[in-house]
Amino acid sequence: MKAPAMKVSVGHVIAAFLERCGVRAAFGVISIHNMPILDAIATRGAIRFVSARGEAGAASMADACARTTGALGVVITSTGTAAGNAAGGMVEALTAGTPLLHITGQIEVPYLDRDLAYIHEAPDQLAMLKAVSKQAWRVRTPETALATFKAAVRAALTAPSGPVSVEVPIDIQGALIDMPADLDPLPVPLPLPDARAIARLADALAAARRPLLWLGGGTRHAGAAVARLAAMGIGVVTTTQGRAVLPETHALSLGAYTMAPPVEAFYATCDALVVVGSRLRGNETLKYQLKLPRPLYRIDANPAADGRGYANEQFVCGDAAAALAALADRLEGRLRVDPAFAADLAAARAKAVAALHDGLGPYSALVAAVQQAGGARFNWVRDVTLSNSIWGNRELRLADPRAGVHALGGGIGLGLPMAIGAAIGAAAHGTGCATLLLAGDGGFVLNLGELACAVQEQADFTVILMNDRSYGVIKNIQDAHYGGRRVYADLHTPDFAALARALGFAHRRVGRIADAGAALAALAATSGPKMLEVDMTEVGDFKTAFAGPPVRTKATA
Repeated sequence: MKAPAMKVSVGHVIAAFLERCGVRAAFGVISIHNMPILDAIATRGAIRFVSARGEAGAASMADACARTTGALGVVITSTGTAAGNAAGGMVEALTAGTPLLHITGQIEVPYLDRDLAYIHEAPDQLAMLKAVSKQAWRVRTPETALATFKAAVRAALTAPSGPVSVEVPIDIQGALIDMPADLDPLPVPLPLPDARAIARLADALAAARRPLLWLGGGTRHAGAAVARLAAMGIGVVTTTQGRAVLPETHALSLGAYTMAPPVEAFYATCDALVVVGSRLRGNETLKYQLKLPRPLYRIDANPAADGRGYANEQFVCGDAAAALAALADRLEGRLRVDPAFAADLAAARAKAVAALHDGLGPYSALVAAVQQAGGARFNWVRDVTLSNSIWGNRELRLADPRAGVHALGGGIGLGLPMAIGAAIGAAAHGTGCATLLLAGDGGFVLNLGELACAVQEQADFTVILMNDRSYGVIKNIQDAHYGGRRVYADLHTPDFAALARALGFAHRRVGRIADAGAALAALAATSGPKMLEVDMTEVGDFKTAFAGPPVRTKATA
């Protein structure tokens, strides 16, 4: 006689399915409207749940965990206001193309969508979720919960990847159903390029003598194919999201110096450019006026990328790794790259790096100290701050394409929770990566409560806090464009040493850059979160002022 199927809650099925998807850490805030799911996660014990202090921080933690590990990110919130709190992090994940699953509660089905002012209800929450997600679903019945989650995870992981949301009414979360026999996630479709299109592109590139690849975030899994093409002599420049697909120490890497004048001058000597997995964002192309090499070809998994931002001579639709591997197969033994190309590329990068360091003034030595503190392998997390805009987006030198994490959407304050997510991801997946965070005092305070989360979780990362007691970039913009009228940019900032004592994390403050290396070494001997506070009011200003992303109008192009 066949034994009766085991009855479990829908929350239990969701937790078991997440485990099958390879999820090792999830982030969120517990609530009456997500408790069955979180109770199941705790009972099963296979997924580490990190209790953030707010849903905004939790979403950013899950985002960074996914970016740095390559696994599905998971954030769990309550409904209504709590789901709304996660919206900013979801928009950032959407901008970055992060495969992120946002699970949110919902009120009981009998009261749903009836405008009863029920606690935690948000009018038309699903529409809000659709606005900040790649796709959004509501679980309608207990029996369809698993199918809905399978569809959502596949959508999150399918290129172009992005965050998805699933709302689960609380009575459905707790409903008992048979334990499903098949918890396996659905296969993720891989958009393979057309062989004829690859052949045409290979024929065109075979005639090039000075070819260049422009790599975006869509190529982070394509390192092996990129390395093959670089071995043939093709140069590489990357966006901030595509950093280290080819290690930034490689002789043919221009790094992320996309707009540096010496690099733009080098573009003029190139006779072919292949843009792969990049949206050619405005703030990395001088608002689309950067003079890129011609002819320009494009490879992207998103068919809508054809001709977007810049016209292209040919478009190949397909997965970046598959397309570049096929291209390398077709080009093997056919390229005759100009013997001077590699030296010219190296010279362009050297000039760009020298100009950057010259503009740093006294802070040039800080780059070397932080690079040494990172060691051979580290996650490099950056908030939107003056220091990151000037140097963090291009330096330090990264060797891992998943190591760089930055708020691409331009929202300040995401750095701290992102560093927590990256550090938790490194611990949960056993990567051994250190995590460094570059932040400014203004943005850091925005999510200051998450420091308590970091201490509670013993998230192992180091904050390099650049403290000028103001929004420094805002002051520079006001100097450049508003007649020096500096308003609303000066900030009251905490005594970070006292804050460290109160919360229980290590802290060092330096007023001379020469002391930074020793301070970082001392911090490295401690576990959990720690902070190096750089007092910029004592060190002084950068030699070159940064007043917002550089632009070039059509009139001056």
